[in-house]
Amino acid sequence: MEWLELLHEAAPVMLRGAGYTVLFALAAMVGGLLIGFPVAVLRLLPYRLLSWPASVYVSLMRGTPLLVQMFVIYYGLPSVGIEFTPVTAGILALSLNSGAFLSESLRGAIASISKGQWAASFSLGLGYWRTLYYVVLPQALRVAVPAMSNTLISLIKDTSLVSVITLTELMLSTKEVIATTFQPLPLYLAAAGIYWLLSLLFEALQRRAEQRLNRAHHSR
Repeated sequence: MEWLELLHEAAPVMLRGAGYTVLFALAAMVGGLLIGFPVAVLRLLPYRLLSWPASVYVSLMRGTPLLVQMFVIYYGLPSVGIEFTPVTAGILALSLNSGAFLSESLRGAIASISKGQWAASFSLGLGYWRTLYYVVLPQALRVAVPAMSNTLISLIKDTSLVSVITLTELMLSTKEVIATTFQPLPLYLAAAGIYWLLSLLFEALQRRAEQRLNRAHHSR
């Protein structure tokens, strides 16, 4: 009974933090896609001058911890005169990190489209970029949806790291309540439950998106 009363009192603060968690994750997903798509295309080009920097970026982001990246952006860059607000630093770090993983998902999806599709489009007079936009990308996105959705679900959990740069989201909100109630176990369990429910919600949206894309594909 004591736990129920505690959770009832903590619910408004934790749910507000959960709302910020979703907003940060969605903002980082959009940022990651804006970064990931051009990086994926650059890595597919046969020009090392363009593909090599993109490959280095992907390797760097995937090969270093997100927490370290966040510290470099928020605490490290001010030493060279570059400063960000906590919100900007948090979303930037999440976007740069997710962009690397999304670029790999998109690159694999684009590469999975048969070369015959490219050849057929070229024979009809479409150039590389028009073929990519009108023919290849719509098919590649259908292939990439599961991996992209997994990245979004990972972002929901990764937002917990932005609490280290004083950015209020679910985890920091939970810690603030714990600091006044001294009841860590029920509150951390409640936070874990909220993260789980958010993941289940986005998994359901992922399945719905896949079904709609498959129906649209088969109706053609």
